[in-house]
Amino acid sequence: MTAGPGKRHFHPLFLLLCLGAAPVQASTCYGRVAQGSIAGAVVLPGTGPNFEAYSQLGVRLGRTFVHERVRDVIDDAYAALAQGRPGTRYVYGETGLAAGGRMRPHRTHQNGLSVDFMVPVLDGRNRSVPLPASLTNKFGYGLEFDAQGRAGALRIDYDALAAHLHALAEAARRHKVGIALVIFDPALMPGLFKTAHGEALRKLPFMQGKPWIRHDEHYHVDFAVPCEPLREGAAAKARAG
Repeated sequence: MTAGPGKRHFHPLFLLLCLGAAPVQASTCYGRVAQGSIAGAVVLPGTGPNFEAYSQLGVRLGRTFVHERVRDVIDDAYAALAQGRPGTRYVYGETGLAAGGRMRPHRTHQNGLSVDFMVPVLDGRNRSVPLPASLTNKFGYGLEFDAQGRAGALRIDYDALAAHLHALAEAARRHKVGIALVIFDPALMPGLFKTAHGEALRKLPFMQGKPWIRHDEHYHVDFAVPCEPLREGAAAKARAG
């Protein structure tokens, strides 16, 4: 069509940009946390104002990828905690591989929706410190906390842990992401429920019964994001892995 006097033609792409097209979702998860994969996963930042990864080696090896919506929830929660608890140091653990699938030794963590968070701890001087991580303690996963939440001079900071779970739940709600499962050692749960956020945390879907490993040095969270069915070929590969 020829433009009349005083009229202009605009390229459709220009109009789309001006109107503001809906953002394209980068991540697509497939299947389930225990048998799945992911396309377009994003890596969590290795450090932040109040948090860090369990291992920079783990980051470099590509073991901290998640679905982008999970990343947004985690970032939002840490940002809220930086305002409310600026002196608390948090550490996140392993999440998943760039393409998902089996990441040994984990049974889940296959489609970008599973995240391990290391317990926040206080040292002998009551200071918040990152959970120690090295080859000798399996990057924190080899630490053992007793029924009182102690491991040597360290003790679990239940107030900080409860604040983080509460912040995750609030951030998930804002981002319209669900929380499907939380796993924490049942023997340590009473300390969690005695905190200021304890009653609210009872609404979270904690695993009922005893987990296959203790989950005393970390708490595992499975987020709920709609996923595509896992293709049969990929499913067979996941089962073989």
